[in-house]
Amino acid sequence: MTETPQPSPRPLRVLAAMSGGVDSAVAAARAAEAGHDVTGVHLALSANPQSFRTGARGCCTIEDSRDARRAADVIGIPFYVWDLAERFREDVVEDFVAEYEAGRTPNPCLRCNEKIKFAALLDKALALGFDAVVTGHYAKVIVREDGTRELHRASDMAKDQSYVLGVLDDKQLAHAMFPLGDTVTTKEEIRAEAERRGLAVAKKPDSHDICFIADGDTQGFLAARLGKAEGDIVDESGTVLGTHEGAYGYTIGQRKGLRIGTPAPDGKPRYVLDISPVNNTVTVGPAAALDVTGLTAVKPRWCGVAPAGPGTYTAQLRAHGGETEVSAELVDGELRVSFTEPVRGVAPGQAIVLYDGTRVVGSATIATTERAVAVA
Repeated sequence: MTETPQPSPRPLRVLAAMSGGVDSAVAAARAAEAGHDVTGVHLALSANPQSFRTGARGCCTIEDSRDARRAADVIGIPFYVWDLAERFREDVVEDFVAEYEAGRTPNPCLRCNEKIKFAALLDKALALGFDAVVTGHYAKVIVREDGTRELHRASDMAKDQSYVLGVLDDKQLAHAMFPLGDTVTTKEEIRAEAERRGLAVAKKPDSHDICFIADGDTQGFLAARLGKAEGDIVDESGTVLGTHEGAYGYTIGQRKGLRIGTPAPDGKPRYVLDISPVNNTVTVGPAAALDVTGLTAVKPRWCGVAPAGPGTYTAQLRAHGGETEVSAELVDGELRVSFTEPVRGVAPGQAIVLYDGTRVVGSATIATTERAVAVA
């Protein structure tokens, strides 16, 4: 069976999401160069945007919207700013805070792709007569001979972003274009291409961290919204080792910032093993107790038809993590996963994305984990 990568052979009317960064600008330019009728749109996701961002932290500032507009002018495409701040606050920011409050570790980028870029934005685009949404993600869509679409890793694994797109279903994939995913190019080459095209964002720093926490202080951001709630830091036997100002400020596998005065009996570092919002305690212990042999994940979303019966896949557990071999099966609407080899740092709230080779099978949200060593 033959495969045909994007873009579509016929010109489409497409909406390019332009963040103000170099990737989205080049993606819009490539779509226009391919003959598509492109309109650029910048999403205003903050109710009170800053005038300028600090280095590579944050996004969605007034500066970013102006950079996006200038890029659209150079490309020669219409440009608009759409206010989705309220939707972003409800679906991404409030979800982020609620997940941490419940002792889970969310990924806001997945939620933004699911709820904003390929739901709110795509719905509005389709209602206005556009055929597809273009973004600067590094991933690719393969169109099969029978017309079905598959989401695959980018040609360059070093820049692949398919993990944060694993929440897209087949209907959303039918209206998604990722012009950067088909070519093996370095970021330096993307910047060089932007410079050749006359795009001023060619040398702009990449945005990283959580876009709505511009200073990078996640714990401070959560404390301002949830308030301080002092509780105990305990070991596996329940012995109190110290206190914290909010269990939401910790993540499974965390080593630094525990502020434990009592050394471990073996002198080795201790890590966060469990976070209990019910009694507001954080449990710490040795690295070996972080080993996870299996998990249950909920709210599965499939990039196509749901798998039938058990299967063997590779899985990715974080945006910049590697692959690990797993066996997985859908049971009563939940994904049951067993790891071939134990893995560490797996936290409820994270997404697990399954792959069959380079093809994204689907994703689900981790609910519970099975440890090689039980945590008291």
